[in-house]
Amino acid sequence: MVRGIRCPEDRWAWVEIDLEALRQNTAALKRLLDRDVQMMCVVKADAYGHGAVKCAKAMLRAGANQFAVATVTEGVELRESGIREPIAILSEPPLDTVQTIVDYDLSPAVFNQDFALALGECAAAAGKVATYHLAIDTGMTRIGVNWRDALELRRSIDFHRGIECAGTFTHFATADVSGDWDFHMQTRRFASAVRAIQDAGLDTGLVHCANTPASILRPEVHLDMCRVGVGLYGLHPALETRKVVHLTPVMSVRGRITRVEHPEVGTGVSYGLTYRVPKPNVQICTVPMGYADGLSRNLSGNMDVLVNGERCPQVGRICMDQFMFAVTVNNVRAYRPTRAVEYGDVVTVLGRDGNEVISADDMANRRNTINYEVVCDFGLRLQKIYV
Repeated sequence: MVRGIRCPEDRWAWVEIDLEALRQNTAALKRLLDRDVQMMCVVKADAYGHGAVKCAKAMLRAGANQFAVATVTEGVELRESGIREPIAILSEPPLDTVQTIVDYDLSPAVFNQDFALALGECAAAAGKVATYHLAIDTGMTRIGVNWRDALELRRSIDFHRGIECAGTFTHFATADVSGDWDFHMQTRRFASAVRAIQDAGLDTGLVHCANTPASILRPEVHLDMCRVGVGLYGLHPALETRKVVHLTPVMSVRGRITRVEHPEVGTGVSYGLTYRVPKPNVQICTVPMGYADGLSRNLSGNMDVLVNGERCPQVGRICMDQFMFAVTVNNVRAYRPTRAVEYGDVVTVLGRDGNEVISADDMANRRNTINYEVVCDFGLRLQKIYV
């Protein structure tokens, strides 16, 4: 039974964010790092759906040194909320954004000469020095200057008095795979590029390459700073990380029942009538949450919810804004016997109710995706309640 529940007044569907769990996870991950290694907390995509501003402030109290976002707008939001710590943008934005970057003291990724010089010109005109992080592609083939060309790029932009290198980084494609050859290849390439820059007498700033799995599993690549992301939110990036650090899920997703019916046997439910009531005394209950809220339509007929501490099957196709589930007294389908439910009862879609838990990993497995996507999706429209 979910107790002490809070919910929005205008809609009976919401996301709960446990800030104490977030602080505990941040502190637990910080303890994995040496004292001289900084922690950059990744709060892109609205902190993976958890709410960037609230989460960043909680992380600060638990040991965060810097923050990372994906877009200029995300960085501006943090600045306008009062965050004064360094904020990196983990991509190179369009040229048109350089004025905003300078105005808000953000540090973008850089891997193109034209962008770097435009940033420098804008900063110099404002009487400032803009900082950046040099992005190096060591084998993921996503963003960054090729590792062989990193020194050449630095030499082509370092003359400019309006820019300064705050960091040098790469991103691993397979840090979560034990003994992986590609991970070691990327590590060697990154070390070679960094060494070439340093041997040329150029400042690399903070050197960083460890994402969440590398921060947990591979202390040899912690270097000057680790970029910790999904683990902050209590989600593990790999099975192996569970053996190293205990993390508590931060997000729960809940709704309240808006309608309870006892349809006749054979009555269909939802679009396409893919489910029909199989026996008497089945309750069909509606919750105002659907695929526009992150509850994937692919889960239709392939997920459970928790109500009154027990599991019930979702039935029929998930709609854009609503879904239905079934309650059968003296249930079938291997569910425990349940009691009848009522209008307004709390339904847990993700999280714990009594002894039962539905995790982001459970849902990800049913969707054939990863836990990252599950929580990001739920953060898109549902109102967040901080507990």
